[in-house]
Amino acid sequence: MNAPLEVCEGRDVKGLYKRARAGELKQFTGIDDPYEAPLSPEIECRTDLETLEESADKVLHRLQELGYLSGNSKVA
Repeated sequence: MNAPLEVCEGRDVKGLYKRARAGELKQFTGIDDPYEAPLSPEIECRTDLETLEESADKVLHRLQELGYLSGNSKVA
């Protein structure tokens, strides 16, 4: 999953990013602990640019390619 930090903060219903920025949470990824993106991910879902359905379809297609889902699985 990939989205800019601002998008993640905007989606944060638990207020964890706000607490991390206030110093209440330490070693919080993206705030005071670095985020290290995978060098070569098998799949990337840009949740800031894709709908939920588009991201889910990507995952389902990849699982089907890897043989974890049968050909009868509903994948658009």
